[in-house]
Amino acid sequence: MNGMKTTLLLVALTLLFVWIGYGLGGQQGIIMAFAFAMLFNFISYWFSDKIVLSMYGAKQVDETSAPELVDIVRRVSQSAGLPMPKVYVIPKDTPNAFATGRSPEHAAVAATEGILRLLDRDELEGVMAHELAHIRNRDTLISTLAATLASAIGMIAYMARWGAIFGGFGNRDDRDGGGGVIGLLVMSIVAPLAATLIQLAISRSREFVADADGAKFCHKPWGLANALGKLHSINTDHPMEARPETAHMFIVNPLSGKGLMSLFSTHPPVEERIARLRAKRIV
Repeated sequence: MNGMKTTLLLVALTLLFVWIGYGLGGQQGIIMAFAFAMLFNFISYWFSDKIVLSMYGAKQVDETSAPELVDIVRRVSQSAGLPMPKVYVIPKDTPNAFATGRSPEHAAVAATEGILRLLDRDELEGVMAHELAHIRNRDTLISTLAATLASAIGMIAYMARWGAIFGGFGNRDDRDGGGGVIGLLVMSIVAPLAATLIQLAISRSREFVADADGAKFCHKPWGLANALGKLHSINTDHPMEARPETAHMFIVNPLSGKGLMSLFSTHPPVEERIARLRAKRIV
């Protein structure tokens, strides 16, 4: 199922590239956009984890620099039957965490400095178990690809807006079927929105699955439940400086989620996640 999701995601985002390419340069633009999309898909598959970690200035740590975090990740990895992932710390005060990587053999978990200060050991163990569940279920490949490709679509859409302002690209006009300046402006708005909706199509149910599997790995559903409550409260009142296209990767939405943005939430309601965890019985 996850393999099919990944394929459909790549196809949909590639089609967005092609559509933007047509708007910018007609048939020649389609060819260039398609080639660019294939190249970007290749780069994203192999390097998207490094790109996302670099976005947040994450630094790799070991037993010397972050002994408790590394020990927790090692213990939960063994419980989940996973190889030990690389462990990173993000220099941000807002508490949050995410996992990334194209496979369990090429994975990493990242936690902010804030989460290390805020949570006790049971709570931090629950958070890392949740992230390791994403790795085991291969959700991380979808997430990292989505984050990197959506960033590229946003960048090209930004170029398209400037192209519309200054009269378009390649002297294309309505006779080419592109809709001229108005069509270019519409496309520059619709394409990033479509990319966001594709990210939302990465089922929110995966968070519930990761919560449930993570609870099994650490045998402490209450730890994750308590952690989610703390993380949600702080991230709502003090949103993290995060890129919107990467918001779905974090254990809780790093953006405020207030007002209109709540309609585009990448996460299911935290209250429901907590209720499900508190109702669980771990044997």
